[in-house]
Amino acid sequence: MNEERVLALAGLFQASALAHQLANEGRCDELALDASMASVFRIDSPSVVGVYGSVSGVRLGLRTLIAQLDENSRDMAITRMVVTVMRLERSLGRHKDLLEELQQGVVAAKRQVEHFGQNSPQVFSRLAELYAGTLSTLRPRVMVTGNPQWLQQPALVERVRTSLLAAVRSAVLWRQIGGHQWQLLLHRRQCSMLARGLLTGTTLDNR
Repeated sequence: MNEERVLALAGLFQASALAHQLANEGRCDELALDASMASVFRIDSPSVVGVYGSVSGVRLGLRTLIAQLDENSRDMAITRMVVTVMRLERSLGRHKDLLEELQQGVVAAKRQVEHFGQNSPQVFSRLAELYAGTLSTLRPRVMVTGNPQWLQQPALVERVRTSLLAAVRSAVLWRQIGGHQWQLLLHRRQCSMLARGLLTGTTLDNR
């Protein structure tokens, strides 16, 4: 494990936690959502930290990762979501046509960002539609459980799907820099220590 892999993992855990928050509470950490959403568009970032804007962009993800590595404070719904997203990302890698469609869709959505702004309903709608038309056609499907009151609201469902798209983006990044699922099992303590160090750094210097 190293800091870059921990940051990519934090991005994955953050986006999963956002989907979970939205489905269960009807709201989420908006700063974290902004950073996760922006990561979808940073396809050619020269660094891992650049994908999220800064280390503070994944502060929620670092906190979530630390909690999930602690058996006493783990939320199994988030754990299941993360594991499923990792498996989904591997499935995506075997479907080059869908991967190409996904990349083209992100480029098209980026043009909408330039016109309407990242947090516009149009961009959430485009990204949610992109997720539904590509990733949700693969197996395994990511199951998000929550309060029906929220999950019946189309605009909120769009935010959930956008968060899941960001989760897959981080899973792709995690694999690109040498991440494997078994590292979470074998290097749990090291991963937690690195995450705590990064989180402390964001608090001290507001990175």
